[in-house]
Amino acid sequence: MRVLVVDDQILIRAGLVALLNAAPGIEVVGEASDGERAVTLCAATRPDVVLMDIRMPGDGGIAATRRILAAGRERPPRVIVLTTFDLDEYVYDALRAGASGFLLKDTPPERLLAAIATVAAGDMLFAPSVVRRLIGAYAGRAAPAAGAGTELDGLTGREVDVLTLVGKGMSNMEIAEQLTIAEATVKTHVNRTMAKLGITSRAQAVVVAYESGLVTPRRTDPAKAESESPH
Repeated sequence: MRVLVVDDQILIRAGLVALLNAAPGIEVVGEASDGERAVTLCAATRPDVVLMDIRMPGDGGIAATRRILAAGRERPPRVIVLTTFDLDEYVYDALRAGASGFLLKDTPPERLLAAIATVAAGDMLFAPSVVRRLIGAYAGRAAPAAGAGTELDGLTGREVDVLTLVGKGMSNMEIAEQLTIAEATVKTHVNRTMAKLGITSRAQAVVVAYESGLVTPRRTDPAKAESESPH
């Protein structure tokens, strides 16, 4: 698995590179200290996964992620946003830019390595605290305005079903079991849905599912959520 590391702090970047180079099956194909360099290196090295910092000189991580995923590669890299900041605005921006994961820099090494494998396989992964804040924010929003679902008008009924289950965080295998169809068929529906919506990642599909009202999270007790979170 080929990984590009992007971080403007040299000690953090060096630590990540050392960790990844010591892990079996992972090859670090480049390092970048800013978004502009990340875009250039991504085109040159064609990594499978990009570890992307957010706050950097020049183009930040969100802008770089957007440019990398808009480059038109047949198999674009998966981007994991890795930052010390878990502010809501960054979560939303990362999702909309097409990031496949959002982790904090205090994530244990073994969890980071597992996250890389997870997103490389096509799934999404977010730090538990990020998930709680994301769901809590959507749960607290008003109902979608009239006409908010018009962007879904071009989808078939089955594609809407699949998008709804993607929004609930289900994998292709789980969706196949839920709808009693083949997993390959689910993948086809997901790809066609994303193409019709003009999005490039499963994470963006989740955003559409929430913003269009297909998925409406239940309100949760923050204190309970905190007590149930893994440590």
